[in-house]
Amino acid sequence: MSLRTEAEDWLRSRGSDQWSDREVGARAITKWKAAIDDGRTWLIHDDNRGRAVGTVSRGPADQDFWSPSDRPESAFYMYKLIISRSASGSGLGSLVLDWACRVAALEGREWVRIDCWRTATGLQHYYEGLGFKYVRTEAPPHRRSGWLAQRPSSMILNKHQELQPVARARDLTTS
Repeated sequence: MSLRTEAEDWLRSRGSDQWSDREVGARAITKWKAAIDDGRTWLIHDDNRGRAVGTVSRGPADQDFWSPSDRPESAFYMYKLIISRSASGSGLGSLVLDWACRVAALEGREWVRIDCWRTATGLQHYYEGLGFKYVRTEAPPHRRSGWLAQRPSSMILNKHQELQPVARARDLTTS
């Protein structure tokens, strides 16, 4: 949760409205806690720093955004990729995306899919720079996310570097 709080504070300092609505945020955190309890969230731990520097979750296709015609079973759906400000610019986000692509490919899935805050153009450009292609924007009235993109699971950008997963967030919170 401290990674999420740090990200919220940083976004607010940059004038972003992402994750700024407390009511929406509370619902999102409840969903995130469920992902942790279900074992669908991972922490990225830096042994040299002795702390978590990132987190990522996976989940089912969000039905507010992805329809049956998108072939939801063909994709790994990635959520809540958060990198600590102390690790920002290190390439860690790109490694996490490669990890998601490797998992998707092992599962026989063609795509890694994301949805972003509709007003987060900097984040959208970041993902596009890492191989994601814009699919479309959905704008249900009860959601602020909805910029949809996907990247082929075969796309590995860091061929000589790989994350070594050790534990899921649930495993770390119960020990």
